[in-house]
Amino acid sequence: MIIDGQDFKLDLLFYNRNLKRLVAVDLKQTQFDAAYSGEMKLYLKWLNRYERQEGENEPIGLILCASGNHREQIELLEMDKDGIMVAEYWTTLPPKAEFQEKIHTILEETRERLARRNLLLLGDEPMGENT
Repeated sequence: MIIDGQDFKLDLLFYNRNLKRLVAVDLKQTQFDAAYSGEMKLYLKWLNRYERQEGENEPIGLILCASGNHREQIELLEMDKDGIMVAEYWTTLPPKAEFQEKIHTILEETRERLARRNLLLLGDEPMGENT
């Protein structure tokens, strides 16, 4: 992509038939950095303007990072509203006990985030006559 005379390189670009949209993937060899959000948003806006065809949905993005647990930054940036998701990738599987612990931790963090999100949604609802 050339934007304002500057070259930008997206790592992978797919098309998902079921979703009817482009899927941009950016591979990072480091932990998540908040600047990656802006970079992916720029890619998605460019793809939406110049590559999206009639009948397709807006592109979505996936940032894959090699390490790090930056869930709070990711949550605060609300990248999901821009169609951007972040995930960690492993080049090798850890030992079984460590793998099980990671999965358990991810599951608990996800449950906590969903509970917080549900509480926020409940707090945003207008109060009814009977409450």
